[in-house]
Amino acid sequence: MASATPARRPWTERLTDRWPTALALGLSALTFGGSETEEGVASLAEVLLLLPLLYLVVAKLQRRQASWPVLVVGITSFIALRALDVIAPSAVFSAVALLVLVLGAVDGQLRRPDPFRVQALGMLGFGALALAGLVVDPDLGRYLVAAGWFGHGIWDFVHLRADKVVARSYAEWCGVVDVLIAVELVFKL
Repeated sequence: MASATPARRPWTERLTDRWPTALALGLSALTFGGSETEEGVASLAEVLLLLPLLYLVVAKLQRRQASWPVLVVGITSFIALRALDVIAPSAVFSAVALLVLVLGAVDGQLRRPDPFRVQALGMLGFGALALAGLVVDPDLGRYLVAAGWFGHGIWDFVHLRADKVVARSYAEWCGVVDVLIAVELVFKL
């Protein structure tokens, strides 16, 4: 009787499966050192609002394949809002989150045992850390924002393992980026 040992894939194929991790490491290297200043921490707090918002929007749409396009829209919005300097990205992201939460409540999605409800709780928790990081003493804010980024990294890896809500590639990429930014914030790198 033949053995049912699965064939091992070449290391190059296994490595190409990790493209989200490679992308995260590359992007993190490009932005390394951005958390040294109070303004850098404030920017990372505002981006922290975008992370659970993406999960919330994708859960509302019930379209995992929307993960990367929603990220592109979110990052583009953040860059445009920062460049225009008319309204804070945190205000816009908070308003969009509130709108999506209200839509979920109105259509009943928030009451069902649905991934949307879990994402709503995540939005509230991570959003609270991000907003608190913007208004407290900058030293304390740095650690609150770092806790939010680290916690969201865990959130990503849980979703990656469960294979739920967002695209697996997005969860892997975001998890790596989140943990690296948390480390950067804590150690003021």
